[in-house]
Amino acid sequence: MPQYNKLVRDNIPDIIKATGKSFRTRVLAPEERKDMLQAKLQEELKEYLSARSDETAVEELADLLEVIDALAVVHGRTWQQLRHIQEAKRQHRGGFYEGIFLIDVDD
Repeated sequence: MPQYNKLVRDNIPDIIKATGKSFRTRVLAPEERKDMLQAKLQEELKEYLSARSDETAVEELADLLEVIDALAVVHGRTWQQLRHIQEAKRQHRGGFYEGIFLIDVDD
């Protein structure tokens, strides 16, 4: 039986059950969730960075967003609150759409 020992999406047990396979899971304690979500964020980022097509990259970005959404909840915020903070920062400091690369600043 393969060992996974990792955080999975909420419907994965139902998907596995539908295949007739047996499995074991447990629900993480609140203090474990942050650590496991951070590990999942790193896993999904690695998958995004290794994507070989735009389609795969976008799929991995969607996975990253799902993990970020869950992390926002761990930190006591909703997705809407996170987006509000993002928009406020964008209004004040801009986004990353123009590809501006800062070389140096004279003192």
